[in-house]
Amino acid sequence: MTDDASHRGLTDVQAAGLADELAEAARTGTRISPASRRHPAMTVADAYEVQRLWRARREAAGGRVAGFKIGLTSVAMQRAFGLDEPDYGVIFEDQILDAGSTVQAAAWNNARVEVELSFILASPLVPGQGSDAEGAFTAADILAATKCVVPSLEILDCHFVEDGMTVMDTISDNAALGAVVRGAEEFDPAAFDLTWIGAKLFINGSIVETGVSGAVLGHPAASAAWMANRFAERGEEIPAGALLLSGSFTRPLPVSAGDTVIAEYQGMGEVRVQFS
Repeated sequence: MTDDASHRGLTDVQAAGLADELAEAARTGTRISPASRRHPAMTVADAYEVQRLWRARREAAGGRVAGFKIGLTSVAMQRAFGLDEPDYGVIFEDQILDAGSTVQAAAWNNARVEVELSFILASPLVPGQGSDAEGAFTAADILAATKCVVPSLEILDCHFVEDGMTVMDTISDNAALGAVVRGAEEFDPAAFDLTWIGAKLFINGSIVETGVSGAVLGHPAASAAWMANRFAERGEEIPAGALLLSGSFTRPLPVSAGDTVIAEYQGMGEVRVQFS
């Protein structure tokens, strides 16, 4: 998979038009037909360009990027989408919710939840200043830059009609991010073996999924490093204070109005959200 501009199948006008459609769909809560169906020549590079343009529109309207997310971190999910690596997107400030929040399920299309860990940075990740031989970031760099680890839930969203949708659509749609429910407690990453944080996901009191953090590219900090390197390749510094959502170690599970979702983390308490 590549987001290199040389692998483009859309014109600039087409990419801008799709970004406008996604911005309007997000504003109105509507869904649009899959971009990949209308533009069969669309590539991964096109999808990231649409995402970039959509982001620019939100920022121009006053939105502030407060974090970054990685998705499709499991090999099984990558194969399902015909990929050989994860995807990524950004998190706006108004997409970060406090644990214990009550939210409207109708605020998202086909809302689903995933169990994750977030890294909150104490220092920035500056392109070219990673510790490997080429200046790329490693898991150790992420841990060294981290202020704390926070258990989190991701709520997935989709502004495309799902029938016929491909990963080009998912990437264009900001890697399907709806919101992040951030746990109330912060933890020192040095106090845990972050490859072995177990979690149980409950919906309405029943265990529906379990997972372990090492399922995320072997270590959630390695996942965060991969993501930071993708943004570094685009010349983007990730600032201190940013939230890095490191990928799910459970399957995405659907939720609806009336559901109470609780994720219990080994040694890290719980994260709860209520859907009304």
